[in-house]
Amino acid sequence: MEPLSLGLLVAVMTIVVLFSGVSVASGLLIVSAGFLLVFDGMRSLELMPEIFFGKLNSFALLSIPMFIIMGAAISSTRAGADLYEALERWLTRVPGGLVMSNLGACALFSAMSGSSPATCAAIGKMGIPEMRKRGYPDEVAAGSIAAGGTLGILIPPSVTMIVYGIATETSIGRLFLAGVMPGLMLVGLFMAWSIFHTWRFGSAEVLAQRSYTLKQKLEILPRVIPFIIIIIGVLYAMYGGIATPSETAAVGALLCLVIAMVIYKLWSPKKLWTILSDSTRESVMILFIIGAAGVFSYMLSSLYITQSIAAWISDLDVNRWVLMGIVNLFLLVAGFFLPPVAVILMAAPILLPIILAADFDPYWFAVILTINMEIGLISPPVGLNLYVINSIAPDIPLKKILMGSLPYVGCMVLAIVILCFFPGIVTWLPDLVMGPV
Repeated sequence: MEPLSLGLLVAVMTIVVLFSGVSVASGLLIVSAGFLLVFDGMRSLELMPEIFFGKLNSFALLSIPMFIIMGAAISSTRAGADLYEALERWLTRVPGGLVMSNLGACALFSAMSGSSPATCAAIGKMGIPEMRKRGYPDEVAAGSIAAGGTLGILIPPSVTMIVYGIATETSIGRLFLAGVMPGLMLVGLFMAWSIFHTWRFGSAEVLAQRSYTLKQKLEILPRVIPFIIIIIGVLYAMYGGIATPSETAAVGALLCLVIAMVIYKLWSPKKLWTILSDSTRESVMILFIIGAAGVFSYMLSSLYITQSIAAWISDLDVNRWVLMGIVNLFLLVAGFFLPPVAVILMAAPILLPIILAADFDPYWFAVILTINMEIGLISPPVGLNLYVINSIAPDIPLKKILMGSLPYVGCMVLAIVILCFFPGIVTWLPDLVMGPV
């Protein structure tokens, strides 16, 4: 078969296998083994274990379980509620301060935990009832939390960015920095839309102020400042040349566990075991996908599918922005059905040569890819965050949650357009801190 026709067959079979209900990693291994056996013979199967474990033989991968433990320790405490209360008290005199507090808490908590569902649950349990009680529209209450929860895969430290760096052999430290300014820009866009929608459709009392004394504002800070210091410390250690990403992740995980035990009295061995067991389960799942994706990539390369697709696209006489539009459409559709880690590991090694040939910056593309993955988290048919919000606010219909999240999808699309016109938003901070590539 022609490589392009074979590539189409691989794509169809991969979709069929993944939709059959098997796990992503198992599905990739099944497809890889099947095509290698048919087109490359029995001997190629002998290489699969070596490729699988060779893909996992990387010191950088240690940062994944460490950052996951760091997030699990935070998610198991009242840190989300405390963070929300602290921001709400300090931003109360700002018009629309409550929704800004929710989005700010989502941004900080998702950066600490790295988990979108955990962020939605932690902030939503406090924020959604409070916003509804104050008269905010249900669409804003539900949609803002669902969208805010997605920020964790963009704002550092991000497990998704680590996976992209490993898949494409790019600098994880530079990827972290590349996500900072676009992440803040997205927070600003979310806040602007939330305040506009509330002002346009909410009651007149919604934007009213609630007063807190200085004592009430200060008494909440000791609970949240240590976590923020950890984030700053992790980033400083990484970019100050003190430690590698894996080493800083390990220190961050240990400190988060200590703070959870000291501040939140998380002494119970059962609770600590739950944190470690859940983190191990999630880490193994991601590492399993990474190994399986390595085998899948080898299969595509061995059958000359990757090279043929790259050559075919390079031969197309189209504007590079048209090409980028096609790539974005592909990522958007893939993100509707697959988790971000799976999409990155499957697509990034194929797309990166095409992106480089079209003279796009790989770190800029990482941010564009990640925002597309964020859209998938709040879009049907999967839309994981939508179902998390529905579970914590079951009296808000899923349809209303979906309609409330759509404007935030528009904000993300607008962010992609802005980054296309002003790529320096992504590249400025990495170039400033680490020098030009």
